[in-house]
Amino acid sequence: MINPAFAGHPFGSAVTPETLKTIFTPHMAWEDKYRQLILLGKQLPSLSDELKEQAREIAGCENRVWLGFTLSAEGKLHFFGDSEGRIVRGLLAVLLTAVEGKSASELLDADPLALFDKLELRAQLSASRNQGLTALAAAVQDAARQA
Repeated sequence: MINPAFAGHPFGSAVTPETLKTIFTPHMAWEDKYRQLILLGKQLPSLSDELKEQAREIAGCENRVWLGFTLSAEGKLHFFGDSEGRIVRGLLAVLLTAVEGKSASELLDADPLALFDKLELRAQLSASRNQGLTALAAAVQDAARQA
């Protein structure tokens, strides 16, 4: 079994909510925000087939999406994920930035999608992408309940 902690992504550590605010705030046009999402998604390492098997495939998303987690000795959750879609990979990167390294209680006390609202990213998403995002947020909260 591969340790998912070695799936290594910069989201929640090198890429913080403040970093994302700096990236998205200057862009008013939705096309520019999409471009930024695609660039973020490129920073998300692809998961091996073995890690995809350890993760959960999230139903209700426009593209195939996997999300998994591990619990550290300090009680913090480490999330890892992947998607076949470029935009969805970017959305997943934003979600990982919002939830990475938090305790179960921190995740259960907060809306995993609040960062999307602060960055004004949800308003222009299609209904199916919003549905997928909601499914990802529910998977994060399920992970917190399991931890």
